[in-house]
Order: sequence, then C-alpha cells, then structure tokens
Amino acid sequence: MTADIYTTPLLTARETARYLGMPESTLDRWLLPRGAAPLVHAVEPERRGWPRVPFVGVIEAYVLRALRDARMPLAAVDRAAELVREEFGDPYALARQRIATDGVDLFVRLADETSLVRARDRQHAIPEVLHEHLRLIEWASDGAPRRLHLRTFPEAADVIIDPRFGWGAPVLGAKKVRVADIVGLWKAGERIADVADEYDLDVGVVEDIIRAATPPAAAA
Repeated sequence: MTADIYTTPLLTARETARYLGMPESTLDRWLLPRGAAPLVHAVEPERRGWPRVPFVGVIEAYVLRALRDARMPLAAVDRAAELVREEFGDPYALARQRIATDGVDLFVRLADETSLVRARDRQHAIPEVLHEHLRLIEWASDGAPRRLHLRTFPEAADVIIDPRFGWGAPVLGAKKVRVADIVGLWKAGERIADVADEYDLDVGVVEDIIRAATPPAAAA
C-alpha cells in the first residue's frame, strides 16, 4: 500500500531533520504557518511525538534547506512560493519543479514551461544561467515529487525516501532494505560483517550507513 504523499505522516520532525542533516529547531520553525500557507507542510499526528511530516513536507524541507544553503533569504523564498501559489493555485510551492536559483536570485517557471521570471520583480530570465537545486529529487509524470535521495548517507548506499517502499522510512535504493533494519541488527549485537552478509551488502557500505544513521557515541 502506497502512502499518500500529502496526508500520510511518515516521519517525526526529529527524524526528518536528522535525515536532511539540519537542526530540528530550524525545521520546527519552518513547519509553522507563514502567511497563506506554510513553506513546509505537516499533518496532525495521531499522538504526541508520533510522525507528522508527510513525504511532501520532507521534499519541501529538503528544497528549503538547499535554497538556504545557497544563501537565499527566507523572505525571497516566501516571495517565490507566493508567486507559485498565485500562478498555479498550488499550496505545495517548494515541492514542484517551479523554483530555481542562479545563486543570486530566485526564479519561477511559469505555466508555459519555457518562461522563467525573477520572483522579486517578475522580470524574465534566461534559463541557461540557472542552477537547479533539485537533482536529488525524482519526479512523477504529473510533476509531484516521487523519491528523494538522501545526501546524509554515503552515495554507494543510495538511501532514499520513497512512499512506495518501507512506508516512507529510508531504504536502500537498489534492495529496498530499510535503514532501520540494518541498524537494528547491529544494535542487537550482530557483527557488521554478519549484517552485510544478511543483506548482501558491502561491509564498508554497512559501516557508512550505521555511522550516518546513529549518533557518534553509539556508532563509535
């Protein structure tokens, strides 16, 4: 059964922040309402402390993190998101292939798919100069996000979040083994070599996954 990317809570804010390599306090601020709609969407958890971030929220947080890493002011991101909402009536502005940056300004791709306008003044831009920050997201044919490759894990492991597998928990892209299952075996006392053998993985990949998924003190 596939989780709905908009309404099914997959991760807690703490898990989302850890997988995206960012402070939980920052994500908590982004989850708060801002004007017409939040930049990062959440749903009501069934119980306190349970997951509240759906897949679309994970994508929004990843894109916002990438834009902030590129030194885009939050006010500029708000303007770009508002332009997307005005043009398309879509509240999930950051989870679409509409916003791009050249490292100086933010731009929005309009409905004709060829026009790009600068968010702050709606001046048209030349597409060739833009640098997209969305290379780790795979998109469905309807333009919705389908899969996120997590850069906090080693490239050789290719850890992904994909609502079609593992109920949205991070899994290895090739084998669809949950990261939690790999870490769980190791925490239960299995040797790393035995964990690697269990899932037919390289020992070095298992070591890197455990290191990335556990606090430094636990992985030491």
